[in-house]
Amino acid sequence: MVAQLQLQLNSSLYLRDPQSSDLGQRIVNQSIHLIDEIGFEAFNFKKLSIRINSTEASIYRYFENKHRLLIYLIAWYWTYLEYKITYETHNISDPRDKLRIAIGFITHKLEDDDNFSIISESVLQRVVILESDKTYLTKNVDDDNKEGLFKGYKSLCITIARFMQEINPDFPYPHSLTSTCLEAAHQQIFFAQHLPALTDIKKDDDIYAKNLDFLMSTIFKTLEK
Repeated sequence: MVAQLQLQLNSSLYLRDPQSSDLGQRIVNQSIHLIDEIGFEAFNFKKLSIRINSTEASIYRYFENKHRLLIYLIAWYWTYLEYKITYETHNISDPRDKLRIAIGFITHKLEDDDNFSIISESVLQRVVILESDKTYLTKNVDDDNKEGLFKGYKSLCITIARFMQEINPDFPYPHSLTSTCLEAAHQQIFFAQHLPALTDIKKDDDIYAKNLDFLMSTIFKTLEK
């Protein structure tokens, strides 16, 4: 049997840790699939309760509203990427190699990871591409930030920015470049699929490979100026 791993997330993201029970795991697993199918706007706890054969009240014991649930899912995704990047780079000494590995992880098409069976990473990535901006483009963003709800995203940004600083300590914008590229990693895929006039990546291309090439070129040329 494959040992199942758990990522440690900020406890402010939930009322009860969904990783601690079978019901909580089903809430997380099926919310990802349901949001992917119908979109976040149409998603609600009533539909999710029917999907998992439970009650709305049971879901509210884990998450206070659907926005907090979405933030939890997106936070899990960023934390997962940082976990993978940290694991793959911990024995690498060349910061350029570490940065290449990191860019590869934030741009490649995810496959499901048997180490985290309650999450379908491939489906969650589609949710992130379509819905992640909705976690922080709100009037409550400052309050949410004070609660540490974006800690996973910021931690990933800091990790990648550190690689950039190792390559070029004089580069003045490592965090700005990192956050821009994290957003572009998903926006360019979305644009290629839905708003092609906004990107040079074509829908019929290998869009993930093209996006990787675009970000590799953008980041390294910027750092080496």
